[in-house]
Amino acid sequence: MIIHNGACTLRTCLRLPERPLFRASSPPLSFLRVRRRFLATASAISATRKKEKVIVISGPTGSGKSRLALELAKRLNGEIVSADSVQVYRGLDIGSAKPSPNERKEVPHHLLDILHPSEDYSVGQFFEDARQATRCILDNGRVPVVVGGTGLYLRWFIYGKPDVPKASPEITSEVYLELAELRRKEDWDAAVQLVVKAGDPKAQFLTVNDWYRLRRSLEIIKSSGSPPSAFPVPYNSFREQGDCSAADGSESSDLNTYGDAMEETNSEDLDYEFMCFFLSNQRVDLYRAIDYRCEDMLLGRDGILSEAQWLLDIGLLPNCNSATRAIGYRQAMEYLLRCREQEGQSSVGEFYQFLSEFRKASRNFAKRQLTWFRNESIYHWLDASKPLETVLNFIHDAYRDQSGSIVVPEHLRMSRDISNRREAILLKSYHTQNRHFVNSDDCFPILEWIRKSQKLKA
Repeated sequence: MIIHNGACTLRTCLRLPERPLFRASSPPLSFLRVRRRFLATASAISATRKKEKVIVISGPTGSGKSRLALELAKRLNGEIVSADSVQVYRGLDIGSAKPSPNERKEVPHHLLDILHPSEDYSVGQFFEDARQATRCILDNGRVPVVVGGTGLYLRWFIYGKPDVPKASPEITSEVYLELAELRRKEDWDAAVQLVVKAGDPKAQFLTVNDWYRLRRSLEIIKSSGSPPSAFPVPYNSFREQGDCSAADGSESSDLNTYGDAMEETNSEDLDYEFMCFFLSNQRVDLYRAIDYRCEDMLLGRDGILSEAQWLLDIGLLPNCNSATRAIGYRQAMEYLLRCREQEGQSSVGEFYQFLSEFRKASRNFAKRQLTWFRNESIYHWLDASKPLETVLNFIHDAYRDQSGSIVVPEHLRMSRDISNRREAILLKSYHTQNRHFVNSDDCFPILEWIRKSQKLKA
């Protein structure tokens, strides 16, 4: 493509011959598709060149995205913005795989340890905090590297948040009083019905005990007279436009099932030039890495069980708020409560049952992440099994490139198809293998810790 001063002509780029190929009165559909696709691409390139670049790295739990982001930030003089809904909480370090103190010294990190576990955190608040951190990093002449696996956080961060009214202090107080007694009685069903009758029928589909969202729904109704669903989500308009562009039956749609057309036609409407990468590998390898990682989190005196004990000791219960619903913490808290009911006793079988539940929840979460990001067309999928240096070099060069386009080489590309036949066969034969807790003797240190620590808490 030849570009002069940021613009180009259809004839220049397509190199049309002097003699017309088609009748002027009725141009073939394929020509119109080529022309439309070209104009969209030229417009996107022209727009994105003028924008500041923001790198986004995501991937399922255990895929190695945090390490990749850290090394990339070192190379690009960058700073990291965490997009993890658990890393915002102080004291939840092991279960959230939070960067170590040394890693934070090497590269500045944002949105870590900003809340007490008793507090709730919303996607709307994340949008405000992450956008502010990004603006700060850019103003300081550095590169923002946003990393995390919380899909909704990243979606709002990239596309924007709904224009939902902020509740006045009076309404906030009124809603709090309306729900306080029901929450004290743990009467979730009655609270849901209260909000449904107020005008939000979708409240009945909220996750049980998600009191923050229930409260926020009632605040929005009282502030505007409408439920949250009445306020358009910016992502949906991008998605709809992308679907229309990809549904014209063109050859490019067949080759590009997951909507590069959306990137081309709509990227000029985004606030930054987002360079988004999704790091993943074959599910069998991913599941094995997750299983080992869960075991690792249980080792030592300061593992996830110790953090779960602290959550219980400060008066929190499993599944009562954002922090205690988190994968790993919920299972660990439930296990410790059972141990306390048994005066600090736990059998090897009970420990293995807890470990199995922890692993299963983690694997299921990874599967949901894969499904979510499979439909996020702005991401370029990369093979996590390739050497870190190879992936780093590719993203580094893509960031430095000024063409406005990213082409993932075949050897680095990871398929979005998470349910192909070959992988399904491998998954059927997959069996969890312990690396640390191979036999009952390996469980003894943890069972002894439980006996000493949980009996006192009974």
